[in-house]
Amino acid sequence: MAAPMLRCTSWVRWCGTPGLSGVLLLGLRAAHSGAQGLLAAQKARGLFKEFFPDRGTKIELPELFDRRTAGHLPQTIYCGFDPTADSLHVGHLLTLLGLFHFQRAGHNVIALVGGATARLGDPSGRTKEREALDAERVQSNARALRRELETLAAHHQQLFTNGRTWGSFTVLDNSSWYQQQHLVDFLAAVGGHFRMGTLLSRQSVQTRLKSPEGMSLAEFLYQVLQAYDFYYLFQRYGCRVQLGGSDQLGNIMSGYEFIHKLTGEDVFGITVPLITSTTGAKLGKSAGNAVWLNRDKTSPFELYQFFVRQQDDSVERCTPGVFDDAGLGSDGSRTEIDHIMQQHVKEPEKWGPQKRLAAEVTKLVHGQEGLDSAKRCTQALYHSSIDALEVMSDQELKELFKEASFSELVLDPGTSVLDTCRKANAIPDGPRGYRMITEGGVSINHRQVTNPESVLVVGQHILKNGLSLLKIGKRNFYIIKWLQL
Repeated sequence: MAAPMLRCTSWVRWCGTPGLSGVLLLGLRAAHSGAQGLLAAQKARGLFKEFFPDRGTKIELPELFDRRTAGHLPQTIYCGFDPTADSLHVGHLLTLLGLFHFQRAGHNVIALVGGATARLGDPSGRTKEREALDAERVQSNARALRRELETLAAHHQQLFTNGRTWGSFTVLDNSSWYQQQHLVDFLAAVGGHFRMGTLLSRQSVQTRLKSPEGMSLAEFLYQVLQAYDFYYLFQRYGCRVQLGGSDQLGNIMSGYEFIHKLTGEDVFGITVPLITSTTGAKLGKSAGNAVWLNRDKTSPFELYQFFVRQQDDSVERCTPGVFDDAGLGSDGSRTEIDHIMQQHVKEPEKWGPQKRLAAEVTKLVHGQEGLDSAKRCTQALYHSSIDALEVMSDQELKELFKEASFSELVLDPGTSVLDTCRKANAIPDGPRGYRMITEGGVSINHRQVTNPESVLVVGQHILKNGLSLLKIGKRNFYIIKWLQL
């Protein structure tokens, strides 16, 4: 039987292509769907973009998730994450939020790390072949992604515990089943179920074939392996739904066709919008604009500020589709939503919705401690808060002032401002360095110092945590940790 044509039901009219803030607001604090149905609610909010196929030959997709259906059972949904880097990034957030919504609704979800498929490279949405990674690098990245996914799932459970029965969250790696496969046996068993004409017709393949670089056999076979992943999870875990970015539709279709040919059963695909920057570019490692979810690569402060800086129109354009049905606040109430948006109209300079979104994302990714860290760093850098500086850890200071020089000095009796600047190599020797201080070009802990001979005072020049933040000019920072205080 031929695969049904894709039919996307237009349940609501979307108010334009969702900006980064808008689509994430859809997912972070959406209320439970109730009688409206999980799929319909998330489609209306814009979190889910397309369904494939819209109506199966044996069972309709929405019925799988309708609690009112007789004999309703939890479903299993999966989404794949290839370990082409040692961290997930902001571009993965919507698919993660989709998985979390299903889990909160009582369904079982699988986050599949592509420890095998990452070595081929997914051609979807790419104009040239991905740089090849050796097996050891992919394995290392896969371990890092597993830890990160498990951490995100733990944060999600801490933040959204609601008294309902949740589904399970399982992290798997597809290398565990491909390691058992022999190439010729695999091709003989699987390859005969794929038609070359169908595989060649996929948009991702056509785009690459027409490019100057062309397409390698390894990339071409990627959709076959992803289809087999879906089949394996269907057979072993009863997984009937694959979730992915909108650029994954071709791969999802291949999985549907393969499973249907072998079993006669219908499975389904759900896509989410791709997260793009304010310029419309896809966010990710390949595009060179990734905002990572690993603290070692993007600090909680940087993640927080990334969302604070989102433009108004990415929130306001999507307000009807986001806030009417999905709560930004913890209880999903219209009262809180309306209050935030009304205040934003009155005081747009305070960036209320952006700050709330930034707080929610940072808390999900890094936990409450990460959000607290981001706020401390924000106060210390942008509001010259001495109190924030005094409670910041060495790690936070290094994250906040990445380009700053870090020195450890012994505080000798009578150490002056001039001595400190010179020991930290912050000013040149001689009269020029002296004048930089007298002319107001030096501050310690956000306080300007103009007397080079002033002796350092603990509690003023040296904070309670034994640190001093030295700034020369407008942009040059030096962090000094004092020993033997």
